Amino acid sequence: MIKTIAELNAVKEAAAEVVKTRVNCEDAGVKDVLICGGTGCDSSGSKKIVEFLKEEIAKAGLQDKVNVITTGCFGLCALGPIMIVYPEGTFYAKASVEKIPEIVEEHLKNGNPVKKYLYDETVDGDNIKSLNETAFYAKQQRVALRNCGVIDPENINEYIARDGYQALYKVLTTMSQDDVVNCLLDSGLRGRGGAGFPTGRKWQLAKDLVKDADQKYVCCNADEGDPGAFMDRSVLEGDPHALIEAMAIAGYTIGANQGYVYVRAEYPIAVRRLQKAIDQAEEQGLLGDNIFGTNFSFRLGLRLGAGAFVCGEETALMTSIEGNRGEPRPRPPFPAVKGLFDKPTVLNNVETYANIPQIILKGAEWHASMGTEKSKGTKVFAVGGKINNTGLVEVPMGTTLRTVIEEIGGGIPNGKKFKAAQTGGPSGGCIPPEHLDIPIDYDNLIAIGSMMGSGGLIVMDEDNCMVDIAKFFLEFTVDESCGKCTPCRIGTKRMYEMLDQITKGKATMEDLDKLEKLCYYIKDNALCGLGQTAPNPVLSTLRYFKDEYIAHVQDKTCPAHVCKDLMKVTIIADQCKGCSLCSRKCPVGAISGEIKSPFTIDQDKCIKCGVCIDTCKFKAIVKA
Repeated sequence: MIKTIAELNAVKEAAAEVVKTRVNCEDAGVKDVLICGGTGCDSSGSKKIVEFLKEEIAKAGLQDKVNVITTGCFGLCALGPIMIVYPEGTFYAKASVEKIPEIVEEHLKNGNPVKKYLYDETVDGDNIKSLNETAFYAKQQRVALRNCGVIDPENINEYIARDGYQALYKVLTTMSQDDVVNCLLDSGLRGRGGAGFPTGRKWQLAKDLVKDADQKYVCCNADEGDPGAFMDRSVLEGDPHALIEAMAIAGYTIGANQGYVYVRAEYPIAVRRLQKAIDQAEEQGLLGDNIFGTNFSFRLGLRLGAGAFVCGEETALMTSIEGNRGEPRPRPPFPAVKGLFDKPTVLNNVETYANIPQIILKGAEWHASMGTEKSKGTKVFAVGGKINNTGLVEVPMGTTLRTVIEEIGGGIPNGKKFKAAQTGGPSGGCIPPEHLDIPIDYDNLIAIGSMMGSGGLIVMDEDNCMVDIAKFFLEFTVDESCGKCTPCRIGTKRMYEMLDQITKGKATMEDLDKLEKLCYYIKDNALCGLGQTAPNPVLSTLRYFKDEYIAHVQDKTCPAHVCKDLMKVTIIADQCKGCSLCSRKCPVGAISGEIKSPFTIDQDKCIKCGVCIDTCKFKAIVKA
């Protein structure tokens, strides 16, 4: 049990010896092999790699000289499973069981990194760079992700070695509730889950508006329902104690003794590690009664969600925690007055909480020194889609979209042109090439018709149809609407139907006007953020890519050759060699012809599956 700062520091000093090989790249006489155990790498077989690596290390008699640590996400998911060897910091990409024996023999035993298995950007002749010197990591500034890929998330001592629970001790023993609020206000921290409401202001309201409440609550939104988003999941998997410490600080600040983390059941690794972290914190006295010998007590519980997107809205989330169907409530009253179980409640998402211990320890000025005038600190983005380096990126607010996509993300694959980036998921908008150099912050994104959201960033190239993209997000929204209010339940369905007609070439120009009017009606009248922001993908694509809508409506063509009803697959006679391979591969028998003569496609039979295009070695088959 840890009750004093001396006891906490004793654990810190002992554990610091364990992690210094990784954190400071100091040679402590042993090597640390860190293997990503996040969801992405786990699905690619990292668990088998860990087991086999330990067996090979034992065979080589190196068990006293090599430590194997399963971590959270390193960020560069495109190269997983990732394996890093310290103190060198050598970066093995796309690790596999087949590569392990050679790595153990040559690198771990003889000290010679196996260059052919290293991430190619880290190899420069005889010089081998660490992962921090790569383009992906060099321009990042990790705050929320500071421990992800560095510590064993299932070992509380390693978190303590990285100043863990020092902020909680500082708050409980040297700061008043107002001191904490003022620190957060001065830091400029805004909520990382959506609209960007000032965190200090939210906590201040929950603290002050109902002073005589017999019970208050602290909640965490770890539901993260945006397609392609996995920022919060990665923090839970890689650094769960940061969330626990921050929620305890929130409890002290507003006068709450109970907290709940609402996390989707589809995150089994995150759920398991978070529960283990809660158990460890309770065992050490860092959760429970009289924390650090003070009169402050705080407990934390998990509540699993069933994957409803609407439960990312704060009142719907609280309704679900209460055991009811997740539906939003009218506001006001706001949760600071009447939240969970009708008691004053503060709710933030995982990334917001992950920033707080560092702000308490390093000060408001430190955090405010990063970012832009109105958007302070860093932001984590889950970068996916048509980009070389998919993964997690944390950069200072104000970093341009071009920097994230071209420099950190490695650009667009296959020499394709950038077309748009979708930020904010189904609630956000599509950003065109002319805004690539806009500094990313809350206000700039809203000004160009998008939003920060939780931090999903989907990159699209010239092969994407923007009408089809809008239709995709609307289909998601229709499926996820809780149905409580008419504008969302019916309006989003009508929007989807209009988009479907456009992609089939059955709409008119008048339909485009109706679509836009309906968008604004839904924004103004829907009950919660899901419905209010559902039109954003449509409005932003109408704003920046209206020529594509017009092409679908007037010309009955899809410029990107994506919408099947407006597309046909043809064979270029001059390039066809008559090999018949396409005919043999066609699943519906739509291709016919004579050997060594040009083949033809029966458009009535063709289902536009693209198998023939992928099969043709002479690039004689194209979409038109």
